[in-house]
Amino acid sequence: MKFIYALSMAIVVLFGCTDDDDLSFVDKVVAPSDVSVLFKVTQDNTGVVTITPNAVGASNYNITLGDDTTEPVNVIQGESVTHTYAEGTYVVGIEAIGITGLKTESTQNLEVSFKAPENVEVSISNDLAVSKQVNVTANADFAVSYDVYFGEPGVDDPITVNIGESISYIYQEPGTYTIRVVVMGAAIATTEYVEEFEVTEILQPIASAPSPPNREETDVISLYSTKYNDVPGTNFFPDWGQGGCCGSSWAEFDLNGDMMLQYINLSYQGITLADGTTIDVSGMKYLHMDVWTADENMRLETSLINNASGNVTEKPVWSDLTAGEWTTIDIPITDYTDQGLTVTEIFQMKFVGDPWAAGTVFIDNIYFYKPSTVAEVPEYNAPSPTQDEANVVSIFSDSYTNVGLSELNPNWGQTTTLTPVDLNGNNIWLYEALNYTGIVTDYGNPTNLGGMDYVHFDYFTPDAEKLGLKIVNTVVGQEDIVFVDKIVRGTWVSVTIPMSNFNIDASQVTQLLFDTEGGSAKVYIDNLYFYSDSSSQPEVVAPVPTIAQNDVISIYSDAYTGVTLNEVNPNWGQTTTLTDFNVNGDNIWLYQSLNYSGIVTDYGNPTDLTGVKYLHFDYYTPDATTLGFKIVNTALDPVQEDIVFLPEVITGTWISVTIPLSDYNLDFSNITQLIWDTSGGSAIVYVDNIYFHN
Repeated sequence: MKFIYALSMAIVVLFGCTDDDDLSFVDKVVAPSDVSVLFKVTQDNTGVVTITPNAVGASNYNITLGDDTTEPVNVIQGESVTHTYAEGTYVVGIEAIGITGLKTESTQNLEVSFKAPENVEVSISNDLAVSKQVNVTANADFAVSYDVYFGEPGVDDPITVNIGESISYIYQEPGTYTIRVVVMGAAIATTEYVEEFEVTEILQPIASAPSPPNREETDVISLYSTKYNDVPGTNFFPDWGQGGCCGSSWAEFDLNGDMMLQYINLSYQGITLADGTTIDVSGMKYLHMDVWTADENMRLETSLINNASGNVTEKPVWSDLTAGEWTTIDIPITDYTDQGLTVTEIFQMKFVGDPWAAGTVFIDNIYFYKPSTVAEVPEYNAPSPTQDEANVVSIFSDSYTNVGLSELNPNWGQTTTLTPVDLNGNNIWLYEALNYTGIVTDYGNPTNLGGMDYVHFDYFTPDAEKLGLKIVNTVVGQEDIVFVDKIVRGTWVSVTIPMSNFNIDASQVTQLLFDTEGGSAKVYIDNLYFYSDSSSQPEVVAPVPTIAQNDVISIYSDAYTGVTLNEVNPNWGQTTTLTDFNVNGDNIWLYQSLNYSGIVTDYGNPTDLTGVKYLHFDYYTPDATTLGFKIVNTALDPVQEDIVFLPEVITGTWISVTIPLSDYNLDFSNITQLIWDTSGGSAIVYVDNIYFHN
């Protein structure tokens, strides 16, 4: 009763000290975890066992002794209980109780025998991940616990652990040590095991450096990384004399196919770009590197070396390294420029080790970068769907009535979290750490998609590399997945996939899954629906754009005020004809016999697309097999132009296309021509909403 009273007083004081009535922190309290118990038996044939429970977040314990003792024994955290057992095997129960009354239960087997331990088996091994850590496990018959003497000078006391459980110990230095294991039961006699064991130091990384994030090509200058396109011709092992000094050497280390630089006994080491090559990093914000070393108290000097027309200057920055793990280094470029270094013509880098020539480093992911210019969150909603609701089976969209969903993001072992988000009054889903996630319609009443021709969804992601949609029929055990051809980041992208691309019986669909194929991405989703469309020409308008006018340079769309067009389908020898087409009051261009066709903005006043990120257009075609969009700058001599073809042309419905302008290689400051091209074909193509945007 004294304990119960004291606990009550503690709670009163805890609650009374708050400044207001907000007790929301109580919702965050969890039951005790990591419940364990240590048995210590006297070696005198008496059967006296000391029981010491432990747990994270526990204030006291109820110990069920496992013999004919009827009532559990209450033990306060940090204390023990002693009990005398007869010879036999017992199951001891531990109920850990937190201060709020939440409980966690566990059990532990206890064998009490007055025989000396027999059949002793001891396993001693170096840890595969932690340098100089040794793991010991002992098993034996008639044993309760064991003591381990690790044999390190100055450490005389043993560590006691239950029989069958493991204990770990980290040595100060590698070497050979005498490890003694004393196995104990309830008998006076004990059994010992002794081994001369070599403790090893991990001298190289056993895991790769953290994978760099996705970045736009304009946001990064990479020297050494499999993630990005590296500056070609770079020499990572130029011999500036260090090869003959101090035992220094170098190599490229292969960690299960992941290559990284290895500088051995680092005195100094250089990186030099190809002859005549320099890089301007003045527009970047940071120099990034991942560095691994096994050596304690090591520092790394990183110098940038600039060559301004033969005037070579360099400045250093020092970084501390953490032994036995990857150290991520991000050096602000201002740390160099504040020392007076010009960084517009960098042609070399230099590394110096401290202590000199006494430590080895592994380096990966050397690149310069600036914060991403890709939007992290959507500002506008996805384009508004226009398909007739009578032809739609909607899973998630404010534009339609959705089918009932039994489960969202069910616990199938994924890392994914799902958060509903309200964007400008429209509901969307936010998936974070997305590797895969499920949507369950109704196992008892599967969704019939047998009459649907297409599946549609809109996504926005700042970082995904892959995204696929899987459709599952659990009734007959069929599933198939289709991945998006190419991920576009930083804007809403509309995806329409013919149902014929899925090899599955779609008459009893119960599950849908989004999958990043092992990635971990942030993805917003809207307008996930299936629909039928058996038309041969557009019967509904294309999805309605939502981006604000001031973020758009429009070529042709009723949704925006467009730039001046001097010529449309000018006579350049094509077979193409162009006529106006109208659906429900919306103006559309109809190209027939399309092999190629031009759009001229204004030769006297070219359109400046500098800094604009994306091209958008909607098309409908009953018969095209190839479709490309060319952008031309005629103001330059020679003329610059580039074309991007769609990876797949989908027929029989409106398709929304978003192409990053970074896919085009040309000067965007004076655009005068835009050209459709079917690569020698002859097609019917309806077009709407041609615009550039951020």
